[in-house]
Amino acid sequence: MVKDLDEKPGWPDHVGWSLWRASHAWQQAFVAAMQAAGHAWMTDARAALLGHVGRAGTAQSALIERMGISKQAVQQLVDGLEAEGILYRDADPRDRRARIVRHTEKGRAALRDANRLKLEIEDEYRHVLGEDGLAALKAALAMLLEADEGKKSVGEPR
Repeated sequence: MVKDLDEKPGWPDHVGWSLWRASHAWQQAFVAAMQAAGHAWMTDARAALLGHVGRAGTAQSALIERMGISKQAVQQLVDGLEAEGILYRDADPRDRRARIVRHTEKGRAALRDANRLKLEIEDEYRHVLGEDGLAALKAALAMLLEADEGKKSVGEPR
């Protein structure tokens, strides 16, 4: 049945599908670049989690809320990154039962590489789109995000 659905012509090519595909392509390029740079532990799921861990650390409970996945899934991702030496858990000084997830030095080095590689991917986009095209893309995305944030602030449904 899935194959049948995938092969049906005439599915709408809406902007959401285009945004998802572009985001997925960007994520794949990023993960591949990180792995090529020596971070073999990097996966899509781990990249997603790391994007939610603040520079000063983040409560593990906040990661569950931010990612919108189960407590067990977050636990498994953090466990794996802890085993790789990327993250560690620290006691929350406000709640002895809670844990703050923080980057190790190896994790901070990976973040530095990640920032460099993200800029390299952006340079590839600049090559494809041109300077004006990249600026237009960034402006359009900023406008969409601003509109979404405006909805959240006045309590409108998303």
